[in-house]
Amino acid sequence: MKKITLLLMSLMLVFITGCSLEPPEWAKPKRSGNIEDMKIGLSISTLNNPFFVSLKDGVVEEAAKQGIEVVVVDAQNDSAKQSNDVDDLIQQGVDALLINPTDSSAISTVVQTANSLDIPVVTLDRSADKGEVAALVASDNVKGGQMAAEFIVEQLGKDAKVIELEGVPGASATRERGKGFHVIADEQLNVVAKQAADFDRTKGLTVTENLLQGNPDAKAIFAHNDEMALGAIEAIQSSGKDIMVIGFDGNEDALKSIEAGNMTATVAQQPELIGQLAVQAAKDVLQGKEVEKNIAAPLKMVVKE
Repeated sequence: MKKITLLLMSLMLVFITGCSLEPPEWAKPKRSGNIEDMKIGLSISTLNNPFFVSLKDGVVEEAAKQGIEVVVVDAQNDSAKQSNDVDDLIQQGVDALLINPTDSSAISTVVQTANSLDIPVVTLDRSADKGEVAALVASDNVKGGQMAAEFIVEQLGKDAKVIELEGVPGASATRERGKGFHVIADEQLNVVAKQAADFDRTKGLTVTENLLQGNPDAKAIFAHNDEMALGAIEAIQSSGKDIMVIGFDGNEDALKSIEAGNMTATVAQQPELIGQLAVQAAKDVLQGKEVEKNIAAPLKMVVKE
């Protein structure tokens, strides 16, 4: 009796697993190659960040121009929710997936699921650690980190004491921006402290407050994004100190802060362009065209004019 029960449970598990991976017949993509038949799913890491709102807007606007239907889901910086969201998009029969991963490792499983169903995946701003990705559309994050470190050296000289605010642990942008920064910083600067603030403004504030207590003589802060940089500025203003802050992204609040003389500089990306290029890449893949594995959007250092 026990053997029969175990066999039935195993069969039910196989059935349930199969259902979770395979979309119903009516929802399977038609793959006609015609633009008007295409449906793209977009999974954004969070829409509580102006940068990713702009990225989403770029996707939606470009898809509308091309006559492509797009379904948008917000992971709210929750990697488990994002995996479930992407599963839902697959069930809806999308022809292609555009994914801005919350966590580059955690997203790998659903990327592999999409691969098994022959649904092309394009990642935006951050990569996936495993699975086949047709294209990664992003700024050169390593180069951007180097640009930030070089700017600090130019402004403050060698061996200046610097605090680094890191992004979400596990995100490729965190690894790459940190890697580029340390190529220069490890040789020419003195990084006295670094800690993750998860690309979040409020965490940027609290982490900076704590790090400044232990490192009161820091002369600069490099934040892996503008939201953390803006939080750091609030902490600096409360402390009464004069500390240079360099962000990364070039979002609207950061540009206003630079103009007001608060933030020193930002390594500016072009999120709307990233979104536009991702839609074009997905369309090309669906039409059987060759696409570059890495599609770069230009960066620029923005300072007060």
